[in-house]
Amino acid sequence: MSDRQSITVDVVSDVVCPWCYLGQKRLDRAIAATPEIDVTVDWRPYQLDPTIPPGGIDRQQYMLAKFGDPARIAQIHQRLVDLGAAEGIDFAFEAIRIAPNTLDAHRLIRWAGTAGDGVQDRVVRRLFRLNFEEGANIGDLAVLADAAAEAGMDDAVVRTLLPSGADVEAVKTEIATASRMGITGVPCFLLEGRYAVMGAQDAEVIADAIRRVAEAKAKGEIGTE
Repeated sequence: MSDRQSITVDVVSDVVCPWCYLGQKRLDRAIAATPEIDVTVDWRPYQLDPTIPPGGIDRQQYMLAKFGDPARIAQIHQRLVDLGAAEGIDFAFEAIRIAPNTLDAHRLIRWAGTAGDGVQDRVVRRLFRLNFEEGANIGDLAVLADAAAEAGMDDAVVRTLLPSGADVEAVKTEIATASRMGITGVPCFLLEGRYAVMGAQDAEVIADAIRRVAEAKAKGEIGTE
């Protein structure tokens, strides 16, 4: 019988959130720093802007409408480029032409969660790379289907489901649930569904939270109901 500790981390995120991409990399490092603990990661949906139309909009215009000053946008991007470089991310903001609606991406991530061990994680990572490093439109159903196939999902099933609108309401409900829980920004790391680490914290902060929650669970201080 194994006495290894284990916990689940639900990551509430949006795949067009650069801080969520940083958070994914920092979570990786946190898990690597806690090899004595088995960490299961599940990805949960959140939309930074659900008002973006299904076909997306021009990203440059969107950013200007949101932040106003091109100099401010450049400053924000440069900070993220610098932070990303430290995590192995090659942010290419100039390559992103479309600001997509991410509802369909979250539907895909939801299905990936039942497609086998590691599949959801591969899909999420691929979508982050497509958007932030390759400038692909992750609101495009063909792009999503290709990402699913690369991650090992059933290509025919995904290409049938995406245009159907399957699980749209389920994803919207899950996003609404996150809001009711008080999650107003992402990434948010929920450990054992009870303890939250908000924002793209340093890997050391996330690792410390993993250790503390795993220890509390092992001591029976966290219920299993």
